[in-house]
Amino acid sequence: MDTISRRKFLQLTGASAIGATATQLSISDIAKAAVTRPLPLGTPIVVVVTLYGGNDGLNTVVPFNDPIYKSSRPDILLKDTQVLPIGEDLGLNATMTGFKSLWDQKKLAIVRGVGYPSPDRSHFSSMAIWQSASPKAHVSSGWIGRWLDSQQHDPFQAIGLGSVLPPLLAGVKQVGSVLPLGGLVIPTGSLATDCKRLSLPSNSDSRLQAAAAVSMKDLFSISSTVTPILKRPAPIPDNLPSNVGGNFGSDSSLSQQLDVVAKLVAAGSPTKVWAVSLGGFDTHADEVKAQSALLGTVSNSITRFLSQIHATNRANDVVVMVYSEFGRRVKANASHGTDHGTSGPVFLAGNRINGGFYGDQPALTAQISGDLAVTTDFRNIYGSVIEDVLSTPVGQVISGWSSKLPLIKGF
Repeated sequence: MDTISRRKFLQLTGASAIGATATQLSISDIAKAAVTRPLPLGTPIVVVVTLYGGNDGLNTVVPFNDPIYKSSRPDILLKDTQVLPIGEDLGLNATMTGFKSLWDQKKLAIVRGVGYPSPDRSHFSSMAIWQSASPKAHVSSGWIGRWLDSQQHDPFQAIGLGSVLPPLLAGVKQVGSVLPLGGLVIPTGSLATDCKRLSLPSNSDSRLQAAAAVSMKDLFSISSTVTPILKRPAPIPDNLPSNVGGNFGSDSSLSQQLDVVAKLVAAGSPTKVWAVSLGGFDTHADEVKAQSALLGTVSNSITRFLSQIHATNRANDVVVMVYSEFGRRVKANASHGTDHGTSGPVFLAGNRINGGFYGDQPALTAQISGDLAVTTDFRNIYGSVIEDVLSTPVGQVISGWSSKLPLIKGF
């Protein structure tokens, strides 16, 4: 292969391609950092779990005794035997046995009626609002990305599992990294030689060229240590609740993502934010079976993950936050499903959590055009994560915002 210059490389790929490549390549920093500068014990870590599609909150945290709930959903309501009561006439979907165990241990917080002013029922618009933390003004940066902007450059700090950078990890000046589940594949032979040459700094580099060089250097500097860590077995769960047929567990993509996170947290990766996700929550038809299976996956995967973390010396460090872009309409549709709605519950789990209910349950007698009212602004939850987990004033990340909820314990 002909030797190429970094300038020619930029011309061939284009700026957008470089941005995507740089984000993925910088992920490989994880392994070397875990070996050379592990995260100090006691440093809080947040794992953000995104449920794509709009999870139906009424069949997740279920007002199973409410007559309006029953009359609004004759074909998709969950009966008393299909819920796990947790107080205040509410119950978890019966598949969420892992979350019920965490609730009983006061390691699960349920924030009710979460949303934002003037809700948007578009998947794309609503998810953009949640990931940017900007309900009114359009901004191109994510809330974790803006937190990254306030930190020293370090591609280890925020990592998303998958092949695409989650928008919440994109800042104005910095971006998080992406870790493919299959691990890293780096160039070899003459291509590797040329790529290493591209990573050499030059005083004549533009900002984009310099960023490309740093990302390329990040890849090759630690690539030899990434794969061994990813091949290690995940920590063995040591306190899983029992269920008929065995312990809780899952072979879902969410569980696979969390297995990787557990390995790297246990290895000491200096990562303070992890982002994982699960899709399929757009339940316009035949909701009960599909959503219940998905909620069981979420509950089991997260419970298993926290049990894995419990088996390490990071048990008091990790906070898990679970959200979706909106809830669903109160009334069922003609296809035994639900359509796009407004507010829904957000979950936070872990040893650092002050377990219990937060926010008011939206009253079914006070619907807004067939939708649940928003009783808790999601930015109050982000405020807790930003200040009490990431140790940063919330106003530095969400302009003009100062509120938070008492969700996080101090250790």
